[in-house]
Amino acid sequence: MNWRKDKDQSRERGYHHGNLREALLEAALDLIGQKGAAGFTFADAARMAGVSPAAPYRHFRDRDELLASIAQRGFEQFEVALTEAWDDGHPDTVTAFERVGRAYLNFARENPAYYSAMFESSIPLDSNPTLMAASERAFAIIRAAADRLAALAPPGVPRPPALMMALHIWSMSHGVASLFARADAARRRLPMSPDELLEAEVLIYLRGLGFPTDRRAPEPKAAEEKPSPWGKAK
Repeated sequence: MNWRKDKDQSRERGYHHGNLREALLEAALDLIGQKGAAGFTFADAARMAGVSPAAPYRHFRDRDELLASIAQRGFEQFEVALTEAWDDGHPDTVTAFERVGRAYLNFARENPAYYSAMFESSIPLDSNPTLMAASERAFAIIRAAADRLAALAPPGVPRPPALMMALHIWSMSHGVASLFARADAARRRLPMSPDELLEAEVLIYLRGLGFPTDRRAPEPKAAEEKPSPWGKAK
């Protein structure tokens, strides 16, 4: 499997500009692009950056810390992309949420090495508070969209809590991105675009829960919560 985009195949890394930390991050990102998040060593990163095997220890405790720094940078860029796509729900919730889905897939497509570091590096988030915080900020955009979607539910219609909805929709987005939207040779073929597949999945999911998905319909104010078999709505 190749995690690099074709246009990056000839890119060379090297320690030429005096910023060793940045050179190591770029070298590791390139190695992830070639071999995946688990396919290189600390020494490989040093070699690609053009420094001695001991040099990386000036900035990173080990390979995991180097990977965590790349994953954190990826989540920070991911948050920016999702925030811009969401645009606080304008012009309407469903349209804005569709943009979020497209932004999710575009990020996986355009940044496959970052995406691999973020989701395939096996770095435990709970052991790295900074990485955890970056991940949570990105997920918070999807949670905000789920909260807004939850407000569209007709009064008295049972629905999952907003957090569960956010997790469901995130799982759908991640599944489509991982299987179909990655810029690598192993991605599966589809008779439609990944964007179209995700849009159809989300609309089917929302309609199944009784949510209005017609953009022309006015968005009602949140009604008083009623008991739901899914548990208390958040």
